[in-house]
Amino acid sequence: MAVPCILTIAGSDSGGGAGIQADLKTITVLGGFGMSAITALTAQNGLGVTGIFAPDPDFVACQIQTVRDGFPIAAAKTGMLFSEGIIQAVADAVRQRTFPLVVDPVCVSQSGHPLLQENAVSALIREMIPLADLLTPNRPEAERLTGVRIQTRENALEACRILADMGAKAVLLKGGHFEHVGTTITDWFFEPERGMEDLSQPVVRTQNNHGTGCTLSAAVATCLGFGMPLRDAIRFAQQYLNHCLRFAYAPGRGAGPANHAAWITERKAEPAARNPLYE
Repeated sequence: MAVPCILTIAGSDSGGGAGIQADLKTITVLGGFGMSAITALTAQNGLGVTGIFAPDPDFVACQIQTVRDGFPIAAAKTGMLFSEGIIQAVADAVRQRTFPLVVDPVCVSQSGHPLLQENAVSALIREMIPLADLLTPNRPEAERLTGVRIQTRENALEACRILADMGAKAVLLKGGHFEHVGTTITDWFFEPERGMEDLSQPVVRTQNNHGTGCTLSAAVATCLGFGMPLRDAIRFAQQYLNHCLRFAYAPGRGAGPANHAAWITERKAEPAARNPLYE
């Protein structure tokens, strides 16, 4: 089977649990060939973000174009884009494409540090959301982008409709920031022509959940690169992330990452965990 080339356009996490690092680990474990265009360098660990350095937007565009010139990209995702200038450069670089694009509208780190400049929100709405084959906001991101306070399923549907009206072809509103009193966690998948569907997984109660949004969007992009239909790609990505969280750990201080390698290393312990992407 040919190995699909998957491009991640995102920030670097020096702590290794999120961003480019989480994306490349996910892509590799799931059988793809990962490539990257780095939009920002963060000084980061499990306790938080202590600094951000962003390259010139032209250099971000240069990275993307150079990758496109050298590889047949099967799918791509975006994560942290940081500034209005970088958003514009990324949008211009991927506007004309033949591959699916997953847009993770990263605004704030899990520790609460802003990863998107305040004046860049309108650029994200104007430039990136219309390019998204799938938009994957969490609750705070969806609320910030739409102005809707999301407390109920009806609120979630309203927010998804607004995001679709902004141009997103499909929306996955992630449920990780909602209070969970039962045994399942629900993400809401919205397509304008089909409406909204509840996609649930078992709750994994762990403090080691750094980089979950990056991991999920990278997994969806990888599945799309293998030719999976969008809904199937999302369901597989949910399963992968859930498995990673069940074996999450803290290699250092603070919140640890999802265990990206668990899909491979724990297969003997859980024979049902198989990867149809490369079996």
